[in-house]
Amino acid sequence: MQRRQFIALAAASLTAGVAGGYAPLAGARRRGAQLAASAPLDAAAYRATRRYAALSFGKIAYVERGQGRAALFLHGAPLNGYQWRGAIDRLWPYRRCIAPDFMGLGYSEIPADQPLAAKDQAAMLGALLDMLKVEQVDLVASDSGGAVAQLFLLRYPKRVRSLLLTNCDVEPDSPPPKIQPVLDMARAGTLADATAEWLTDRAKARATFGAAVFADPSGFADATIDYYVTPLVSTPLRRAQYHAFHMALTPNPLAGIEARLKRSPVPMRVVWGAADDIFDQGDAEYLDRLFPNSQGIRRVPKAKLFFQEEFPEVIAEEARKLWRV
Repeated sequence: MQRRQFIALAAASLTAGVAGGYAPLAGARRRGAQLAASAPLDAAAYRATRRYAALSFGKIAYVERGQGRAALFLHGAPLNGYQWRGAIDRLWPYRRCIAPDFMGLGYSEIPADQPLAAKDQAAMLGALLDMLKVEQVDLVASDSGGAVAQLFLLRYPKRVRSLLLTNCDVEPDSPPPKIQPVLDMARAGTLADATAEWLTDRAKARATFGAAVFADPSGFADATIDYYVTPLVSTPLRRAQYHAFHMALTPNPLAGIEARLKRSPVPMRVVWGAADDIFDQGDAEYLDRLFPNSQGIRRVPKAKLFFQEEFPEVIAEEARKLWRV
């Protein structure tokens, strides 16, 4: 295709003198776009790349990079699609990488009466893919995003090409008991206030949340804290939706799905943080036994719940193996 485009441009320059003047400018713009696409997704670049899809669910924020076959990245709580920036940096040459923000988290803007349960998130993803004209995806998921991924697979079985699950909910462990204090705070209406403190006390953010989910909490950068926390506490509505998202994690959204997942032919790979004490380490074996086409388990030493940020090369390596690219 590039050779044909070059020939066409060359012919045009012979027949119209102005074309010769525009061709170098067009080439410079293309090179600039390629350089922008290959630049690492730091907070500023991620923010600049963010788009919005106007759906019946609201305005859904997402980032997209790459082309061809699509991969859909589903984040955990209280994070957003920015969780997958390092993996996207490494995988966009192989997939059209799409990372949406769930309703009630991140930068998605939804009406006050929109339900936020995992099944509703799965339905929103189906509508988003319809809008983006994506028929099938490779799913990559973390934490509560893993619950949504499993429900999406059951709702749209023909739309899932493969499934890569990191530490996440499973039917016998959803939500995990260790997050009960967070759920209690959401019900009491105090979770947003406690989270907002991270914006002014970065040391506290790293010593509490950071220490719980990262191997090295000192790497929980100020810009990352800002990108995650700011939308959650920006308005009274967003605070209420932040609470509602967590309250929608109960009752168990995965209750009763085991038998149906046992019949799924989709290739599934487990990549599990070996130092995570929020989700039971046995949950990895459960997933491996559950899916008939499981590709096994890789445990990541010292990695906690949100190791995807610290070890994006592991996600990229395992995804490429699963995708066979």
